[in-house]
Amino acid sequence: MNASKHPIPEARWPSRAEAEASRVFSAGRLGPIETSSRTWVPAMVPWRCTEEGFVTPEILDWYGRFADGRPGVLVVEATGIRDVPSGPLMRAGHERFIPGLRDLVEVVRERSDGETRLFIQLIDFLTIRRRPEREAWVRRFLSVEPRHHEAVRTLGHAPADDDALRELLLNLEDEALFAVLSEREREDLEMGYREQVTDTHLPHIAALPEVLPGLFADAAQNAETAGFDGVELHFAHAYTMASFLSAKNDRDDGYGGSREARARLPLEVFRAVRERVSSELAVGCRFLGDEVIEGGGRLEDACHYGVAFAEAGMDFLSVSKGGKFEDAKQPKVGAAVYPYTGESGHECMPTVRIEGAAPFGRNLALPRAIRAAVREAGHETPVVAAGGLNEFDLMERSLGDGSCDFVAAARQSLADPDWWAKIREGAGAEIERCVFTNYCEALDQQHKQVTCQLWDKDKESADVGGGAPRLSPDGKRRLTAPPKQT
Repeated sequence: MNASKHPIPEARWPSRAEAEASRVFSAGRLGPIETSSRTWVPAMVPWRCTEEGFVTPEILDWYGRFADGRPGVLVVEATGIRDVPSGPLMRAGHERFIPGLRDLVEVVRERSDGETRLFIQLIDFLTIRRRPEREAWVRRFLSVEPRHHEAVRTLGHAPADDDALRELLLNLEDEALFAVLSEREREDLEMGYREQVTDTHLPHIAALPEVLPGLFADAAQNAETAGFDGVELHFAHAYTMASFLSAKNDRDDGYGGSREARARLPLEVFRAVRERVSSELAVGCRFLGDEVIEGGGRLEDACHYGVAFAEAGMDFLSVSKGGKFEDAKQPKVGAAVYPYTGESGHECMPTVRIEGAAPFGRNLALPRAIRAAVREAGHETPVVAAGGLNEFDLMERSLGDGSCDFVAAARQSLADPDWWAKIREGAGAEIERCVFTNYCEALDQQHKQVTCQLWDKDKESADVGGGAPRLSPDGKRRLTAPPKQT
């Protein structure tokens, strides 16, 4: 990758009067929900829940801090819909999670004076295992079949039984071993085992279309009971629903192959959710404008899906890019593959060192085209754009030129949760600007509590409300942004 570094562009910040009269801070609508502005904080996973998926004081601090900036919409992290262990990731698939989720809603409403609309992102994901040691994989995980015996015979070997075959494979050079294994087996050995939606030989994978609509609907109902204003269905990146939408989905059961078949389950999930919750809850999705992988879906697919989602009645379409397993870097032995380490991951969260165009507004062509297709089809469904939107004029132009209807900023909002309020108050010069090195993303990759490198310049200031700042277990990182200076 080109090592040149893009500079953070200088920003012109508006006066209070200009900001108040701008598109950015004009009221918006998402189906039944009116928003105070068109500003949006997308879902980010901070790894602050309990191992059982419950809300913690640290989670309340995290979202309360974003609410201090009073964005129009704040989307809670990818939240699991299955009632299964998933580490310190928020979960909503059972009624026992409702009290904690209700506490979260109350904190955001209080800290934003009721100005911020709170959505929750609902996600499903399949099993993934850490990359194994070669010996462990051959001895424990390789399912020996007659084809393996046949393959080693062509190499001049004739092991007496399966155990002898395993011993032989352990002593082969990599090139010879890979010649014996199937493509999927090589992937399992080199990257770690990963379930895929096309593994229909597995009964629980074949049954996903029967199971997922109800699971998403259960979680959405729990979210509405807890008081959320909206639900964002996670149809993006490396996870289950995006994999159904992927051009690589060749299931032959009516849920893969053509664009219409690939969109079938996502539409069924949406309809199940819409039927379960009230008409007062906004329901939309986040999906990919481009998969950025070989053989993956491109913008033409995304435009087709955007129109289909709009026709089905979704209240908003949030557009992302890439973030796939297929081109991820090989993990170290004992680590799990991370879907934001290849080209598709870099396009999802471009840094200042990305090759080609600068990361600031780099992906706006995707929501612009999707929005145009949706409008041409006769729908007014709002489209949310993201990707390096880090200054006022860029966001104002994006709203004015048809690129989007809402502007989302994750990393800049993390760097300075008060930045929306500072812009609106005419105090843009006080904003702490994200440097787009993906320090935060590197912590996410390790499932460590996500922070920002800018926060650590001030580990002395009390947190909002007083009291010593919460620090990471090693004492080196703040867990919430320093308070706004008044």
